[in-house]
Amino acid sequence: MAPPPVVTGISPKEGPPGTRITIRGEFLGTQVQDLVGLTICGCDCLLSAEWKSPNKIIARSGPCKGRGDIIVTTRSGGQGTSTVQFRGYHETIGPMKESAVWVEEAPSFVWGRRALSPTNYQQEDPLGLSVEGNEKKFPEDELMELFGSDVSGELTSDKFHPGMFLLQNHHATSLEDLKAGLAYLRRKVNSQKEGQLSFLKANVGSVMEQLDTIVLLKDQFETDVKNCPENPMDKLESAIKESMTEANKLFDDVLARRDRADATRNALAVMQRYKFLFCMPVNIEKNIKNGNYDLVINDYARVKNLFKNTEVDVFKKVLREIEYRIETLREVLRKKLEEVPFTLDEQKKIIRHLINLEADGDPAWDAIVSHANYLEKSIKSCTNEYLDSDSRDDDYRGGLTIKSNASTPMSIKQFKLTKSDENNVPSRVQCIEALCDIMLEQLPDLWRLGQSYFTGQLHVTIDNEKQGPFKNFVLSNIQHAVDAMSNVCESNLEAPWLLHSLRCIRHMYVSLIHLDLPSDALDLFESFIFDLRTQCLVAIFKQAADNILLLGRKENWQIEYLDDTGGITKLPSLFEQMTIEASKLARETAVECGHREGSLLVDPGQQSLYYDAIKSLFSSFARCLQQLAFSGTDDNFDDEMTTESHFAGTQTASYRMRDSKMHGPTWEQCLLISLSNIRYTLSDVLPRVEESLKKQGYPDLSSSIGYNSDWTELETLDTAVLDAYLERRCDPLIGTIEPNMYLGDLDWSWNLPPMHMKPYAQEIISNVIGVHAEVRRVSPCLLSRVLSHIVENIAEELARLMTCVNSKFSPSGIIQARLDILMLRKILASFSTPKAKNFFDEALKAVPPPVAKEDAERIDILMTKVTSRMKLQIISLQDDFEDDTTSSKVDSDHTTVV
Repeated sequence: MAPPPVVTGISPKEGPPGTRITIRGEFLGTQVQDLVGLTICGCDCLLSAEWKSPNKIIARSGPCKGRGDIIVTTRSGGQGTSTVQFRGYHETIGPMKESAVWVEEAPSFVWGRRALSPTNYQQEDPLGLSVEGNEKKFPEDELMELFGSDVSGELTSDKFHPGMFLLQNHHATSLEDLKAGLAYLRRKVNSQKEGQLSFLKANVGSVMEQLDTIVLLKDQFETDVKNCPENPMDKLESAIKESMTEANKLFDDVLARRDRADATRNALAVMQRYKFLFCMPVNIEKNIKNGNYDLVINDYARVKNLFKNTEVDVFKKVLREIEYRIETLREVLRKKLEEVPFTLDEQKKIIRHLINLEADGDPAWDAIVSHANYLEKSIKSCTNEYLDSDSRDDDYRGGLTIKSNASTPMSIKQFKLTKSDENNVPSRVQCIEALCDIMLEQLPDLWRLGQSYFTGQLHVTIDNEKQGPFKNFVLSNIQHAVDAMSNVCESNLEAPWLLHSLRCIRHMYVSLIHLDLPSDALDLFESFIFDLRTQCLVAIFKQAADNILLLGRKENWQIEYLDDTGGITKLPSLFEQMTIEASKLARETAVECGHREGSLLVDPGQQSLYYDAIKSLFSSFARCLQQLAFSGTDDNFDDEMTTESHFAGTQTASYRMRDSKMHGPTWEQCLLISLSNIRYTLSDVLPRVEESLKKQGYPDLSSSIGYNSDWTELETLDTAVLDAYLERRCDPLIGTIEPNMYLGDLDWSWNLPPMHMKPYAQEIISNVIGVHAEVRRVSPCLLSRVLSHIVENIAEELARLMTCVNSKFSPSGIIQARLDILMLRKILASFSTPKAKNFFDEALKAVPPPVAKEDAERIDILMTKVTSRMKLQIISLQDDFEDDTTSSKVDSDHTTVV
């Protein structure tokens, strides 16, 4: 309940009836409809009131007289009070004062006669003084203070007081004039007291003239009777009538003007009284043009209440004009309601206007239908606009050959959009953003409008049968939006844009959840978001797999020793880092559940997708290592020099190796580095990746069917790389044994005394030491795997050669052959496998035993002598040998180039 109105100021403070008064105060109403009453000095002035604001009202005074309060009554605050008063008075209009009122002639106070047309407008001043031009009035407030409200200055009033009369009419008259007026009043009173005799004495001349005239008329009448025997009275009567007719002709124009003035005055009075009605059509057009529909509706309601049952033709004609304009307003509001979009408040306002204007049909339901149709149209037009734009862009891009000249693969950080990316948003992503904006802007208003309709807030008759169609409107529009978004997301969008779209859709989904939409509607979005999260998960790992496949561009063949077992490059660490970052990103964006979202990776189908995505990471890294390991073959090199390779635009790994005799590693060294990387990945990186994924809450990889087979590709690659290295190192070494053995026409039947191992055996030791040094420098843990294969091949070749000796062994030949075989077996014992030892035994069996005891002793002496001379070679091939002077191990904070 608002406070009661209070009037604190008026302007002007006094005036005649019809004075335009500005009323100021507080709590004068919150709107036009809130003002229900206005009285000025006891007269009802509500019809002429114009409400401007809670502090201002403009009205015209009624036919009041005297002082009185201004009382404002509002619907919210009730009847108010006034701290000021207004004084109403009636102006005295004389013959010389301009006025639209016809003024009768002033009465003449002739003795013994009454005025023919008495008037209430003007009385002759009793003092005989003129009051024309005396516009300055004595302040009414002071008169009231002096005499009170019980006396009056009017001559005809019963409460006449001469002092108030003088102050009202002669307060500016001089004392001499007042004395003259007093003398005039005395003479006038005395003359009335003397009677007719005194009057005759005072006017004896005039009386005598009148008697002479009457005598003259009598004589003339008698003469006329003699001359005219007929009755002279008829002639006189006709003459009098004729004179009266002529006299009336003299005043016809004046009387006609008087009649016209009376008619005009009456018409003006009617127009002034019903000015509100006659100005209503013009005001309606003006307010419609300015958008002031509330004023139009308020005025229309007042007109309907006042003149709905009128029988006056003029009023009926005006009412027809008003109805025509009101119908125009109804059509305007209906069109505005169909145009959309408007805010919810504007829609409710238009609906309220139509209801107040008594529009046909159900404006509220029409608004709901229009809003639903507009939402559906917006979704379709948005989809068509952006998809058409995207197809045009595809056509344009189809005529171009785009080549990437990036020297490094995409980093996982590129999953986060940069400012340049935000300025080049694909059309499909813009479509997703636009659809989300449309749903956020229009669907809440549609839903709230429907809720307002069914809860009775729109002041219409509630039709519960329409709840079903309304729900269908909401569900169908949501389904349209979901289908459009699904079509866009099913296209080949990159992972960053998919994540961006997921964020936009999730933001929209959370906002719609707060609307308390039915679960059927929210389930549509929840199912779509679940599928999109799965798509984002797969896209993130696919993007990571593609980036891992391009890691070869970052390989510079710098090795870092982690421990004594061997060294690796930064490639396995990059693989591990990118895998973990991709899993974290997928966890934060897709796997983690938002508000009212289902858990991902729960059902077997989702887990299968996850296992396949992780497997693709392992496979990509295996292919990357394979490309690096075998990029130095002659065939690949020739192809890369003539065709555009996978690493187009960059200096390929093979080209660096072929042109790196002075700057980079050989292909054999690259094979060893790749082999070390593979073993480190299998033994350390993959278990750490598995543990990290498990800590992040992903399904356990060990529970996946065929999980161990996921690593088979790396195992197979490990074997292939090892075979390639052995082929590069072992085959040339074995191939040189036989030529070197028979270099210089060696013949085992000669009797030259042996002094040392033959050159072929020394070269075998030197070649093995070279391989040993090469492998140890890269990865000591590979020594046993590499050298065991080489020693087996050496022992096998040695057994073959000894078995195939055609000549007969001489005693010296026996000593030399057995010395060579025994020393080789002794020096290579650290890397001899049982198979190699069997081959060495076969070689010894192929050589006859010493003929004499001295020959056997000679062999022992020579072995001791050779062992002493080849101590350094023997020590260098010891598996547990460690020497700080020959070790290539460096601190963990440094790297060395092979």
